Amino acid sequence: MNHVSGFHRERIRSVLGASQIMPVITIKHPDDAVPLCQALFEGGIRVMEITLRTEHGLRAIESVREALPEAWVGAGTVTCIAQYRQAEAAGAQFIVTPGVTKALLDFALTSEAALLPGVSTASELMLGYGLGYREFKFFPAEVAGGVPALKAFSGPFPDAAFCPTGGIRRDTARGYLDLNNVQTVGGSWLTPDDAVAAKDWAKITEIALGSLRDIS
Repeated sequence: MNHVSGFHRERIRSVLGASQIMPVITIKHPDDAVPLCQALFEGGIRVMEITLRTEHGLRAIESVREALPEAWVGAGTVTCIAQYRQAEAAGAQFIVTPGVTKALLDFALTSEAALLPGVSTASELMLGYGLGYREFKFFPAEVAGGVPALKAFSGPFPDAAFCPTGGIRRDTARGYLDLNNVQTVGGSWLTPDDAVAAKDWAKITEIALGSLRDIS
């Protein structure tokens, strides 16, 4: 049976170690991608998860990779192998899925773009564990049990690390990051719709700076 390579583990560790907050970014207008991510970068965010929830996601990944070579840029909301291939071709350095299938876990072993698989149950964790995955997205975090669930996972899975995402707010992020098995948290609070619609990039930078101060 194939297992996760050292390269993939190192890549995901680098991504999770680069920033304690990973913004979950949904691009509604293609021209917003680069200035939005630049604003986050200026606010101290070094990792961008650009979701494939709109038709602009792949192009946004390409544009942001070119504009911000010092940032980690990944694709989120990847749900099938076809999307995984498209995201990899667009230059995504890592892939984030909302859940797992055996097919996706297996495909990721052969890809250049490392996978952060999404899990919400012990059974899904075990599926990834058997292939050597040790870093996971916990989604949807608040609905799936939040901090108590992650504390419970630390018993049977002591070497697993998580990026909880889903329902986490600026004022609750610290509670997750205080857990030993949480390296970073994901959230959309960094990019509020009203600020993005107004193209208030200074506001985005301010939110990023303030959020990082809150958890320091």
